[in-house]
Amino acid sequence: MALKKAEFNDDEIPIFDEALIYKRGEYWHMRMWLAKERKYARFSLKTRSQSTAIDKAKRHYHELMVGQLQGKSYFSITTKVGVEMYLKQRMKDVEAKLIVIGRYKTIQTHLNHWLGFIGKDVKLKELERTDCENYYHERTKTKKNIKISQTTVENEQSTINALMSWLFKSKETNIDGFDFKKLKRVDTGAEENRRSTYTDEEVKDIGIAIDAYIAQALADINDDGNLVKAITGYYLMISLMTGLRRGEQLQLCWNDVSEFEHKVEGTGYNLVKITVRGETSKVRKTRKFVVKDLDYFDSLFKLQHPRFAKRQAGGAKSKSFADTLLFSADGVAPITPRAIGYHFDKIMELADIGEMDTRDLVPYSFRHYFITQRVNSNLPPATVAEMCGTSITQIEKTYYHTTDAKMISNALADYYLKDGMLIPK
Repeated sequence: MALKKAEFNDDEIPIFDEALIYKRGEYWHMRMWLAKERKYARFSLKTRSQSTAIDKAKRHYHELMVGQLQGKSYFSITTKVGVEMYLKQRMKDVEAKLIVIGRYKTIQTHLNHWLGFIGKDVKLKELERTDCENYYHERTKTKKNIKISQTTVENEQSTINALMSWLFKSKETNIDGFDFKKLKRVDTGAEENRRSTYTDEEVKDIGIAIDAYIAQALADINDDGNLVKAITGYYLMISLMTGLRRGEQLQLCWNDVSEFEHKVEGTGYNLVKITVRGETSKVRKTRKFVVKDLDYFDSLFKLQHPRFAKRQAGGAKSKSFADTLLFSADGVAPITPRAIGYHFDKIMELADIGEMDTRDLVPYSFRHYFITQRVNSNLPPATVAEMCGTSITQIEKTYYHTTDAKMISNALADYYLKDGMLIPK
């Protein structure tokens, strides 16, 4: 369809027969009639230069014409709708047990950050490969000066391009990914880039603080806030004892835990065997391991079981106690990451743990401490990897030979101490 206009203003320039560029404010825009969709395609050319606008418009004209001939539609859904479609598809992966719900929530968080950067109402088919080249700069420039690591941003960028690839295959976008700026390689061997963890003395102080925190909550347990406070205290201590990932730990049910006594040369040890089900594991593989029970599992059981029995007596219809969650106020919904973060900060303050911001200490740091202690105890990397549900490569790269204790142990492996002197074996 040819343009109806025969005369044009100074700020209007026809492009071939079907298109027109025009100036709105300081920037040039383009309008083109799409016969098959019976609509005008309108968009900004993002330039103030007339000559540049003409060149870009001609390129867009040919691209639109080719798209029309190939049967492609121009009019596009928004980025928000595209993300919703992708998340709906990934939820099917959760239901099919291809990914765990924790992974789904991570993807959701990554894409919410991207929507905050790119805009929720942007048309998908207007996106260009260079639109996210400053993503790292913007993500690390937070309002509250919260430190965002390079690894976190790289993971987000990977998720974003997975989204774009899926949308491209669904013909909802014209590009299959963004050209993010290449970031500097992180020196994983540098001490400052190693996993954040605690000293042994700090862990002792944290243990004392958690005990006091739980006791304070139990003193008035009928208060709903104190119930969550106590359960979160148990969650953090058991996290320190087991090295479980958050998603794995929050999905533990009572039938995943069994206690037993083990004797060595007449000395008894209270142990607990934990089963991490494949559907709740990040690596989709069931694993079982044993840790010493410092009475926290037993104390949590004594808190949770009577409350379950009371709910049952009140007419509540639910599954058996064995199928209820350990770390839950009602046995069904786990405590929230927000609650974990809030009570973690309170306990760190009570334990007087310093330099929290600069050391990047978070609840997940308990897992790092757990793994570091096993490495420093000279357990083989394969054993540590099996217990923690990760790869041998990850253990060796991230934890092995990274602490003073381990380096000293390695240095003195062929010596023994006698009368204050090192004697070769």
